[in-house]
Amino acid sequence: MCAANILMAHDKDMFGRKTAGAKRYRNCEVDPEEFVNAGNQKQKKKTKRMKRNKREKTMYHKPAQASGWNGKSILIAAIVTAVILALIYYFGLFAINLHSQGFWGVIILGCFLFFGVKSIAYWAFSMTKGISATEVEYQNHKNMKMFYVPFAIIGIVIVISIAGATIFNAGRYASIMTVEEGVFEEDLAETLSTDSIALMDTYSAQMLGDREIGSLSNVVSQYNVSDSYTQIDKNGAPLKVAALDYAGFFKWINNKSEGVPGYVTVSPVNMSAEYVTSEKGMIYVPSAYLAQDLYRHIRFGYPTAIFGNVHFEIDEEGNPYYIATVYKKTIALFNGQTVKGAIIVDPTDGSMEYYDVADIPQWADVIFPGDLLCTQYDWYGKLSNGFINSVIGKKGCKQVTQYLGDEESASAYDAVPLNDYGYIVMGGDVWIYTGVTSVNGDSSNIGFLLANERTGETHYYPVAGADEKSAMAAAEGEVQEKGYQASFPSLINVDGQPTYIMVLKDASGLVKLYAAVNVEQYNLVTTATTQAECIQKYRTLIGTGGLEDGTGSDGSQNIDQNAGQNGNQNAGQSGVSTQEPIVATDSKTITISDIKYIDIDGNTYVYLIDGEQNIYRQKVADNDALLFLQVGENLNIAYNGKELVSFEVVPEVAD
Repeated sequence: MCAANILMAHDKDMFGRKTAGAKRYRNCEVDPEEFVNAGNQKQKKKTKRMKRNKREKTMYHKPAQASGWNGKSILIAAIVTAVILALIYYFGLFAINLHSQGFWGVIILGCFLFFGVKSIAYWAFSMTKGISATEVEYQNHKNMKMFYVPFAIIGIVIVISIAGATIFNAGRYASIMTVEEGVFEEDLAETLSTDSIALMDTYSAQMLGDREIGSLSNVVSQYNVSDSYTQIDKNGAPLKVAALDYAGFFKWINNKSEGVPGYVTVSPVNMSAEYVTSEKGMIYVPSAYLAQDLYRHIRFGYPTAIFGNVHFEIDEEGNPYYIATVYKKTIALFNGQTVKGAIIVDPTDGSMEYYDVADIPQWADVIFPGDLLCTQYDWYGKLSNGFINSVIGKKGCKQVTQYLGDEESASAYDAVPLNDYGYIVMGGDVWIYTGVTSVNGDSSNIGFLLANERTGETHYYPVAGADEKSAMAAAEGEVQEKGYQASFPSLINVDGQPTYIMVLKDASGLVKLYAAVNVEQYNLVTTATTQAECIQKYRTLIGTGGLEDGTGSDGSQNIDQNAGQNGNQNAGQSGVSTQEPIVATDSKTITISDIKYIDIDGNTYVYLIDGEQNIYRQKVADNDALLFLQVGENLNIAYNGKELVSFEVVPEVAD
């Protein structure tokens, strides 16, 4: 039996005659009782709906003459809502932009607020002004229905957010960043000058900056150094800069007319800090309040801009500026964030100007934040072959190196997480460096990424090797008896060899040593008190150059144990070495897996590599028996670090 025919059998034309549905009914095999029941159910539903509509019209009919109190409640609700939303805008500083989630949140809040105040106001009038019961019932019914509006908006926002998810837009996410594959030896200048390597982490910069300000009594009593240091390029050299902050609300009250007097620069090369006095006081700064608050100043000037990454920079002449990155959303309303341009603010007079990405001044360095660049590369690396592949097959999926919180050091002094990125100054711009690994979570890199923070230009280099954490562990193991901790490394090209370079800090956070680690063979490690000496020793280790000043006449790596105690005081002492004999601190039995012979300043050194890839060396002039050693022999050795002091061949046991 066809259900459609059952219903259509009741259909009649305008003269009461049965339609074709009835004819079809005659051709169906149907129980007459079933047919009657179906028709009755339909009629009952129709009757019930008509009764409900009639009852609502009777209960909530519009009064013949309104009292006017509904209009007054609307006016009150509008005023209250406008005042509260104005306060939210003044303090919340949300963008008046459809692509801003904060804007939609305020719209929803405004709807609830308006309808809520209107309902309360009308209820109050109904209790005190003698409004008729019919009008009260009608208006209360309408007020309740108005709350459907914000819930409908919430539903729309949720649908739009889902529509912008990666599952529906994998290709669009993957195409946000354009990645060019580069050639390492061509793109990175061979043996970068040590002046271009930025190794200092934020915590070390904060220590040096605070120490510099601490000596200025007239400054330290009113201002603090901002914790937000920006890595910039200044005349081809890396530099960290941070403005001063007001030391509280009342310090701002006392000094707001003069403004913030200056800023601090910290050199990551020679570990020195300098306080620079600005020609004019900086009035519009993040630590100010009310109209002088920098964020509020920018928002009032650009009410529709979605901006963030507000940071301090200086131009090549040392003039202070604040820069805010302006974002745009490229997928649906809220997703696919990328950079549209930047707003550059002169904090001394409040003047500001917007620039598109293509028009950013050369001196401005950080327009594309490093975190955003890493996120965009993850979209590119994971979603290029589709969303399903990123979840199930994961063929060709890759991401920037990431470390979970429980893998990080628990040391209180190291404020830099291991999922940080290094910096390289190149071509007048600051480039971030980070490794690229497969999504399977192994401890090796399949390549690395260089991304320009001013233009967003991104290059990928397919150079396999150890990831940053492994390199940091190798550097720490080189001086494990001292308990130093490695900072996140940067990447340099030493005679065509991709090389990690980093600093090693003591328990107080002071930089003690520099370390260089070969990317492809992370057992090749050198340490020294300066960058230049460290690189020169590294070149000797990989067999591409000789030491100039870094060792004593016996070729040993003599390290000033007090290096770094006072920030930069020992920066110029890297060539100082002593001739004191090396005293063994440890002994063990090893099996020789490889032997290298390296000439350093006319002296031949023998490098012994054991089965665990540890390296030990000694000058042939000190022990010519080294020349008779062979791969596979077992030795009892006495050593200090990787300096071999003495050895004894373990005789083979006869069968």
